[in-house]
Amino acid sequence: MKAIVPFRRRDAKSRLKHLLTLEERERFALMMLNDVLTALSKSAIDEIEILATGDGFTEELKVEHTEVRYDDRELNDALNTAIASQNQPILIIMADIPLVTPASINEMIRRKEDVIVSPGRKGGTNALFLRKPSRFYVSYYGISCIEHLEMAVRCDMSCGLHDSFFMSVDIDEVDDLVELLIHGKDTYSARYLTDIGLHLHADKESKTRVEVIR
Repeated sequence: MKAIVPFRRRDAKSRLKHLLTLEERERFALMMLNDVLTALSKSAIDEIEILATGDGFTEELKVEHTEVRYDDRELNDALNTAIASQNQPILIIMADIPLVTPASINEMIRRKEDVIVSPGRKGGTNALFLRKPSRFYVSYYGISCIEHLEMAVRCDMSCGLHDSFFMSVDIDEVDDLVELLIHGKDTYSARYLTDIGLHLHADKESKTRVEVIR
């Protein structure tokens, strides 16, 4: 059973640019990737492949025996090429969900449906498990969790949603960092944010507002 992790380091996480420098954002993206790879390495997944664009970074990976394939094409084209010849089940998992755990991965891949979608909080697809990948076409961006379920129906495959808090937290906006710093204290990515001076701050006036500042 194989996992494919799409990853782009170059100019990563641009929506964090008013809080992190370009160098910090690219380093942070790498730390989140390492968190995902670590969870995969401790799960029932047998093989791990990073589908990467841009420059090399393999010397900074924390998990050994990870294959890296470089492809500068658009995400959907690159992924559809990658799965077209696969005859084993494939887990496509995003590189920006650093709270993911081995248990949450195993729970997903133990399900019996042909297509299993783990949605992000804004309608994206944070993880996609395909039992018959060569018969499927991915379509990321927009409300892709719904698109992937509809694609499964068109392909005459059984499908289901996998609800997991740890898989749902993808890091795109500054507010997303709150969840990481609360729930992911032992992750590479949360420790990196702490090391460069980011921390949680409670707004005493609102009494409920928590934000990340440096």
